[in-house]
Amino acid sequence: MSLLERIKEEERKIHGELTALSQAIYEHPELGHEEYEACRLHTEILKKHGFEVEVGSEGMKTAFHAVYKSSKPGPAFGFMSEYDALPEIGHGCGHNMIGTVGTGAGIVLSKVIEEVGGSVEVFGTPAEETWGGKVVFADNGRVDHLCAAMMAHPNANYHRSGEALAIEALRFEFYGKPAHASSFPDKGINALEGAIQTFVNINGLRQHIKSDARIHGVITNGGTVANVVPEYACADFYVRASTKSYLDELVEKVKNCARAGALSSGCEIKISNYEASYCHLITNKTMDDLFTQNLLDAGVPKVYPPRTSKGSNDMSNISFRCPAIHPYFGIDETGEVVGHTREFAKQTMTDYAKEQIHYVVSAMAMTGAQILMDEDLRKKIREEFDHAER
Repeated sequence: MSLLERIKEEERKIHGELTALSQAIYEHPELGHEEYEACRLHTEILKKHGFEVEVGSEGMKTAFHAVYKSSKPGPAFGFMSEYDALPEIGHGCGHNMIGTVGTGAGIVLSKVIEEVGGSVEVFGTPAEETWGGKVVFADNGRVDHLCAAMMAHPNANYHRSGEALAIEALRFEFYGKPAHASSFPDKGINALEGAIQTFVNINGLRQHIKSDARIHGVITNGGTVANVVPEYACADFYVRASTKSYLDELVEKVKNCARAGALSSGCEIKISNYEASYCHLITNKTMDDLFTQNLLDAGVPKVYPPRTSKGSNDMSNISFRCPAIHPYFGIDETGEVVGHTREFAKQTMTDYAKEQIHYVVSAMAMTGAQILMDEDLRKKIREEFDHAER
């Protein structure tokens, strides 16, 4: 029996546990850094299968780090599991399945790790939608020792790993002075005007940025009543770019737009980040080719080219610290379901979606096994990583 067939057989042994895990998390959606039940469910199944588990990693109460070591020396391969839900929508991004296939791949790989050598690690990474648990793991050097890492994200169809934009979440707070807006307008300093001028300035900047960059924002506080000059205003922006280096350049220009808005209106300004900043995704093509072939060998009929989405994700920060991929797996036979919707969440519970767990987990575990076993392959993957644009 080939290694892939053995891995597929191991997945079938725990397939019921994995689909139950996904369903339990679906039925109990939790927001970022509040995923106590999801964290408990993941760590319980990992402990059951012999992993050493640390809960509360890097000060994140709902994060975990699970390790299974073989008796043979060798490198470590990592799988990323996330499990936070969206407000009001629940698991409209399918994180109940993301965590499941990451944890499942780790368990399946552990069943053949004595033959393969080295170790397998599973990282429970909370709050992908906001503060990005993977950012914390990456910033604190917890993945630097990995020879490679991966995760897989549900989608309408199967897609290879591709690009994700770097992003920074900027908050601009403007502080003015209240006054009667009709009787004493000259005594007031209009904080809302500072925010409005910021939008005007950014609209002018948009003519002179790269075509794949994005700047979009909202005013979250613009005053209370019309007859009082607003003394406080707040605007939140996302700034995105195809590379982290260009993002840093663009962010400074956007900050200057806000500073100019504050200066022209006479306001004081405070600039901060309201969510974690994500790098751009560095897809390791050697590793992506390997995983794509493993999907096909496992029984997936077709894998499409990378998506053209202009989204962002915290796996990108992992990809700056070790070779990584972030592919997508299809959960909809029609190929039409759209993410971040209630319909997408419901789709994760269909028989078709549950069956895809078998193929994805098998291909993920096989990819990890091949990389752990093949030193020449690891060197090729690392060389590509070392020469990637940052």
